[in-house]
Amino acid sequence: MIYICEKLKITSPIIQGGMGNISNAQLTAAVSEAGGLGTIGCGTMTPKEVENIILETKQLTNKNFAINIAISVSPYVNELLKLIIKHNIPIVSLSAGNPVPYIPLLHEHGVTVIALVASVKHAQKAEEAGADILVAEGFEAAGINSNLELTTFTLIPQVVKHVKVPVVAAGGIGDGKGLAAALMLGASGVQIGTRLIATKEAPFHHVYKQNLVEASDTETMIIGRSVGRLRRILKTPYAMKLDELDKAGMTMEQFSEMTSEKQHIKGAIEGDMENGFINSGQIAGLIEDIPTVKELIDEMMIEAENRMTRTSQELKRLLGK
Repeated sequence: MIYICEKLKITSPIIQGGMGNISNAQLTAAVSEAGGLGTIGCGTMTPKEVENIILETKQLTNKNFAINIAISVSPYVNELLKLIIKHNIPIVSLSAGNPVPYIPLLHEHGVTVIALVASVKHAQKAEEAGADILVAEGFEAAGINSNLELTTFTLIPQVVKHVKVPVVAAGGIGDGKGLAAALMLGASGVQIGTRLIATKEAPFHHVYKQNLVEASDTETMIIGRSVGRLRRILKTPYAMKLDELDKAGMTMEQFSEMTSEKQHIKGAIEGDMENGFINSGQIAGLIEDIPTVKELIDEMMIEAENRMTRTSQELKRLLGK
């Protein structure tokens, strides 16, 4: 935990997940200002669009922040790498694809590389290629998901066991209890996404935030099984249409069109739940309020400490110490 905080120059071991085309400077800066690591997710945005967010973020904070490139999603990977070098971005996370070809170039320019993995095999390959930190993401996570369907609780200890670099836990985490659990599983920190949607600084539609606050434990669903492209989203009228088509057997073209960033923006930014979808992890069932980012991160740290202290004391009593 201390290592990644020192390595990333943050005070809380909490990383913002990449949010694709709805990524923005306000939330990224707020996370970094609160002591975590804010992240700009590139999604399918053009290099110019990403550059504008980088410049705006730098106006809002002088703290470290990261850039996330979803390798198999973005058509501009090489251009984005040049942009990262141009603006001296200190940290890059690579997801949704093979990070190996890009790590040497990033290291050549002093960039810390975080690689998102979904299995022990992926983790070992990323470590061998030189990734500085791994984010192991369980099936509970929002958005594009791994077909391997490994849960966070089982994935983290296995990855930690087989690699030497620090591992950050992602998927189903959004409070201090989750942070404490991740640390007990051997993680050095956590990456969160859905919980940050429901914060005051997040410039998303109030309908999106309210849906998260009102969500039950069974409010998310997986779509894309028929085409082998899994995505976890919140149950909405549009999501139910997708589910029906998925079960009937939709084509890859249909799925790609109906889950495009355009449809995501309709739901997340415009609040149109009839014609757009909203990503959500299973943590939605635990979201009950809309705090500031600082309030959220501070509370997570305090709650994690309290939970770990109390558990340690109880174990000592049981062991007769």
